Amino acid sequence: MSKAAVVILNWNTRVLLERFLPGLVKSLNGLDAELIVADNASKDDSVAFLKENWPGVRLIELNENYGFTGGYNRALAQVEADYYVLINSDVEVRDGWLDPMTVWMDSHPQCAVCGPKLHSLKYPDSFEYAGAAGGLIDSFGFPFCRGRVMGRIERDSGQYDDRNAGVMWVSGACMMVRSCVWHRLGGLDERFFAHMEEIDFCWRAQLAGYDVNVIPQSVVWHLGGGTLPQGSPMKLKLNYRNNLLMMSKNLAGTYMCAGIEPGKARRKSGRRLRLRMIIDRLTAIAYALEFNIRDVKAVRDAHREFMTIRRTLPPVAVPQRTVPVAGIYGGSMIVASMLHRGKVFSFFRSKGF
Repeated sequence: MSKAAVVILNWNTRVLLERFLPGLVKSLNGLDAELIVADNASKDDSVAFLKENWPGVRLIELNENYGFTGGYNRALAQVEADYYVLINSDVEVRDGWLDPMTVWMDSHPQCAVCGPKLHSLKYPDSFEYAGAAGGLIDSFGFPFCRGRVMGRIERDSGQYDDRNAGVMWVSGACMMVRSCVWHRLGGLDERFFAHMEEIDFCWRAQLAGYDVNVIPQSVVWHLGGGTLPQGSPMKLKLNYRNNLLMMSKNLAGTYMCAGIEPGKARRKSGRRLRLRMIIDRLTAIAYALEFNIRDVKAVRDAHREFMTIRRTLPPVAVPQRTVPVAGIYGGSMIVASMLHRGKVFSFFRSKGF
């Protein structure tokens, strides 16, 4: 059994594998790490390419596209390692990227999930949108990052390098997970299919009493947009739906961790969820005023699907965590961004994020 299993979930990204796999293979030479590609029933020639050019890379062939969640769940059920590293096929790594995370996990048994700083491949000295220097969330459930707030991206000048204390989440583009916690929590929630499933997993890990960290000594470069591009109505629907789903699952427990009695925590969670749905509907009205009917439908469909899924969710259990969940900003990230504009990053750093 390897110390770490580095697993790419591939779906129709043969071009990306050809570009990024050589560097990944090279970076693992001499390490106690196994490289695996799990293919989500690609329709391109990804599998043939791997078999012909990379016969030493373990290949797991899935019989259909199970999405990010189902694909990883089925693949990792076949993998034995102390740590699982989920990594996208569009991530560039360099020598030394893996060791800092492994060392951190070895020496911090309370950490369930960690990740590197995520830089942009297009602008290598700047953070990348998907995860930047660690994920946060505001009181309305909107995710943002250290180094990325809404559309603003910060250049990495080492401003977060002394902050590998807790974050709320790390990006599924590259994240290391303690395998025993992965199995204890049941892996990723397949109701998400794709998008925000890693936030939900990290949130559940915190409620179970574990920590989530970014390791600034590790850096990778992310291309982004490899599967569903920005502007995709499917991506928009999944983001709206899954945001509500993760709040419905985890918010009440988070209030309990802050010392609120369970009954009051569940009622407060319900009120906040209803408020968030109102905000979504106001956004849909703004889309309608722009005659953007496609995005109006995406919000509508997201809410309909969420209400269907919500009826199947079990009651929220009392969490095992005894301190507040890390990485949650008590206000509105959107309001803060509007008020502080170009100084929004220093504003959040002043708040300890």
